[in-house]
Amino acid sequence: MGDSYPKRGDYEYIRKKTELTFYDPATATKELVDEVYSMTNNRIKVIKIIALAKSAIRNNLGEELNQIKQPTLLAWGNNDTITPPFVAKEFNKLIPNSELHFIDKCGHAPMMEVPDEFNAILHKFLKKLNETASIA
Repeated sequence: MGDSYPKRGDYEYIRKKTELTFYDPATATKELVDEVYSMTNNRIKVIKIIALAKSAIRNNLGEELNQIKQPTLLAWGNNDTITPPFVAKEFNKLIPNSELHFIDKCGHAPMMEVPDEFNAILHKFLKKLNETASIA
């Protein structure tokens, strides 16, 4: 949830934070906000989310990205404010066999915000991998 800590049960806070995930805040439908709100009010789920976040901070994998040998697709929202585009460019440099695609007018979750465009990029990437595998 970023750099602030909400009071438990603050639906408006959760709605605003969910909207920040997307370029178009309308993507954060009531159903999605309800789902996030439900997760943040489940004690066990919150403990797991906090543990995951702490682990991500403690275990920065930047120095290990160059060990990824598999072809890697990085599909990134050009308007991602959670993990900004400069991070994608750094990942692309660090992962040897990676391919970076930026999606305009898209935030942190391209697969949710622009699923057709995301799927087209993914399909093209997988098709290319399949063609490469067929030649080998």
